[in-house]
Amino acid sequence: MRAPARIAIAVAALVALSGCSGGSDEPTARPTTSSPTTAPAPPAAPPRHACYELSFAEAAEPTSSAQAVPCTTAHTAVTIHVGTIGPVLDGHLLAVDSDTVQQQVAARCRAQLAAYVGGDEETRRLARLTVVWFTPSLAESDRGAMWFRCDLIALAGPDRLAPLPRKTRGLLAADGALDRYGTCGTASPAAAHFQRVICSARHSWRARATIPLPKGTRYLAKAAGAAADSTCHDIEARLASDVLKLKWSFEWPTRAQWDAGQRYGYCWTPDPA
Repeated sequence: MRAPARIAIAVAALVALSGCSGGSDEPTARPTTSSPTTAPAPPAAPPRHACYELSFAEAAEPTSSAQAVPCTTAHTAVTIHVGTIGPVLDGHLLAVDSDTVQQQVAARCRAQLAAYVGGDEETRRLARLTVVWFTPSLAESDRGAMWFRCDLIALAGPDRLAPLPRKTRGLLAADGALDRYGTCGTASPAAAHFQRVICSARHSWRARATIPLPKGTRYLAKAAGAAADSTCHDIEARLASDVLKLKWSFEWPTRAQWDAGQRYGYCWTPDPA
């Protein structure tokens, strides 16, 4: 039972008792005192521009209790924005963990990421930088917390984060940013042992470009795939030192990415450097 409800029941019980008690027709006046009650303050919003040393698993959680660390020390996440949740839709108050609220927060954090890291759309698509978001717990939101937090992270591999530098604003606007934060692979994406890694890690292939798929394309359609593969071949031909030894691979988006609206794939070529 919530505290306000318990208080209301207690007050009602006191009123009922006062109406049926007393041994005389004339009640005896007694001085009364009252002590005002104040609701506890809602939990404070997290600090802006704070740094955290999160694990991959912690970054995937909807809430976070991690303590900030100095940005001059090792860290894997940086808060790039703190905003306010709008929990009311069509006159209804939504829970902080509802799909509608989470989608609202996701959209706002993704917009903040583009503005924060800089670079053009192609650079951001090829980078291993992404954003995760945290909201208050249900208990904290019941106490009035309505903030959300957007954190920048870099994906080092399938299940680990890469360390971030002290300064991260405009990270993808710098020359050679993709040599450090780009998307690379331990092998061709067609290989069974392929793993996607950050380009600062050991690798043998690199995602060189994104290739858009025509509007109306069916998922894994052969004609669209062949056209994208041909475009990827041309990209490798421009980069390769020996046109007689070309290697390339076009990678479709995953089914989940396709269902979420992604209509481009990746062109991969060897990157022995």
